[in-house]
Amino acid sequence: MQSKKVTERIKDKAFELLQQHPEGLRYSELRNKIQEFDPAFNGNTINGSIWNLEIAFPDKVYKPSKGLFRLLAFKNQEQGAPATPGSLALAASKIKEEDFYAPFADWLKNEIEDVTHAIPLGGNIFKDKWGTPDVVGKKESRRSDVIKGPTEIVSAEIKTDSNQLITAFGQACAYKLFSHKAYLVVPGQSADDEISRLDSLCQIFGIGLVTFDATKPANPDFRILVRPSRHEPDLFYTNKYMMRIEKELFA
Repeated sequence: MQSKKVTERIKDKAFELLQQHPEGLRYSELRNKIQEFDPAFNGNTINGSIWNLEIAFPDKVYKPSKGLFRLLAFKNQEQGAPATPGSLALAASKIKEEDFYAPFADWLKNEIEDVTHAIPLGGNIFKDKWGTPDVVGKKESRRSDVIKGPTEIVSAEIKTDSNQLITAFGQACAYKLFSHKAYLVVPGQSADDEISRLDSLCQIFGIGLVTFDATKPANPDFRILVRPSRHEPDLFYTNKYMMRIEKELFA
């Protein structure tokens, strides 16, 4: 009986916390908040009490995306409201997408070291309907490397508009034609369901997924969710496009 009372207290607290967070709480967030409320709760008991809330209480809780619990009462807030606080702030401050190209090129080179050199691109430099990446980088072996590998081309598509995520994904897929790795970089302010879908798609197609704060060009806080898979592109197209930026990327 005592154990039952504990699980009931945990579930009651879970519902209370979800009521306080209309946007929902991820599993780890909910678990940690319950543990902070009463450190005497056993961690395994908390896990066993909340892991399937949406199944045990389908009339109260649902999952708008993987690992995210939300009260059913707040579900209607998803309808007819594509503009997020982040997108509103972005529009108000008139931040340009191009403002994030150089910071991402720098992050790609110095933070995760996936390239040895990267340049902002964008525009229509490649001059075809398949599009031009916003950032292109190369990875080459250094003179000090004992084992040297072939040159790799890395491309990235960056979007600040959360309403264009499907288009952005399609562009990132197209870059795999001539790139060994491709990244999709999207606002962290995007809906959790959209991020969850992109996460799954990027894993399926081997595309890197990165989120960022689309309101802060000076500190975008890039965060990698999915690492890109390396593959062999069609070298005909690799050479065709790299010739157009040879001086900038290979000088």
